[in-house]
Amino acid sequence: MTGRQRAAGVVLAAGLSSRFGGGDKLLATLEGDPLVVHAVRTLTGADLDAVAAVVDPTSDVSGALEAAGFADNGVGDTDAGVDVALVENPDAAAGQATSVRHGVAWARDEADADAAVFALGDMPRVRPETVDRLVTAWRDGRGSALAAAHDGRRGNPVLFEARHFDALAGVSGDTGGRPVLESAADSALVETGDPGVRRDVDTRADLESLREEG
Repeated sequence: MTGRQRAAGVVLAAGLSSRFGGGDKLLATLEGDPLVVHAVRTLTGADLDAVAAVVDPTSDVSGALEAAGFADNGVGDTDAGVDVALVENPDAAAGQATSVRHGVAWARDEADADAAVFALGDMPRVRPETVDRLVTAWRDGRGSALAAAHDGRRGNPVLFEARHFDALAGVSGDTGGRPVLESAADSALVETGDPGVRRDVDTRADLESLREEG
């Protein structure tokens, strides 16, 4: 009998916040916690085998995660519910693709993952059950490259089976894994019923909108 296919989660948390108007947006607070903490809690609250956050070593994101109680054990084994591997990306200024590359290396070499869910650190409203829907769809054979959707519109997070890891490691610039998702022969949207999959924070106005919604 074969074991359960392993699914890891990666939060991309090394962005430049270029449109936010000063400061690291991932450290801006919503309901008392930094945005990045909300994003990481989404993954630790899901049924994943390991979780990591890719961070810029020059930022304070690592400290914020540690202050929130996420212990870095280097592997991100979620058996204890709080362990998150902190993966440093010294090349963060070169674009999101560099964070994807570091996340892929961790998922493949440290987490021994059969698939990885990539989430964004500036999307605090994604529900843990949304991640579970993606993983279930993958295990049910819906596709090897899956994107969360709301009302038929593509959002984040996205899941890639390990067969796509080499292609993901080869992307460049600030497009992340989008080219791989769009070129995969068996990519699919997974309807989640979760409006949070399309709610990111690029500007302070975006953040204020989320705060007003409560």
